[in-house]
Amino acid sequence: MTFDRRLRIAPSILSADFADFGREIRAIEDQGADWVHVDVMDGHFVPNLTFGPPAVKAFRKHVTTFMDVHLMIAPVDPFIEAYAEAGADMITAHVEAGPHIHRTLQAIRATGRMAGVALNPGTPADSVEHVLDLCDMVLVMSVNPGFGGQKFIHSQVAKIERLRAMIGDRPIHIQVDGGVDPATAPLVVRAGADVLVAGSAVFRGGSADMPEVYGRNMQAIREAAFGRVPA
Repeated sequence: MTFDRRLRIAPSILSADFADFGREIRAIEDQGADWVHVDVMDGHFVPNLTFGPPAVKAFRKHVTTFMDVHLMIAPVDPFIEAYAEAGADMITAHVEAGPHIHRTLQAIRATGRMAGVALNPGTPADSVEHVLDLCDMVLVMSVNPGFGGQKFIHSQVAKIERLRAMIGDRPIHIQVDGGVDPATAPLVVRAGADVLVAGSAVFRGGSADMPEVYGRNMQAIREAAFGRVPA
């Protein structure tokens, strides 16, 4: 994937219809999604349980853009290869999930996949300063991880600004996940984010039978991010 800082919208399929993932993925891509974001939770590191490697492999058959797999699991290292083999394009692990994030990022890169590192709201930006050169992306959690529909934590805007300064001109994306909608998108984009994960803000009101709603929701986020009032 050629690096650039154009804005990308990555709908989280955690908010999709679990009984119809194939059509839901095709619907968001047809309506303009840049990436498909898959939230993997283990019921241990975070208070929810979601998708194992077989589910991710099944999603892969429907994804034609870019599959962004966010591992909210601990320990994470034993499962990296399985999610790589399932078809992830990007694998993101949490700095808080184990004692050796440098080793974890090395393990992700060894699979040939792009590597991301995630930070919970209480984790400072400086915790990833010395592993940035192993990263293709830094994910800032703007809610506490574990379930969708939470309110945006505004203190994370300053963290995004700090990360943007740390990254400089290196080809590293800044992704924001949690409470992203037309009201918060301009805050995080101005701070330096270029990949926005949105769940309920994309899927609200639509369905695979009414995909145009997804398109309108994504367009509203894009337009708001650049200071334009959605039509």
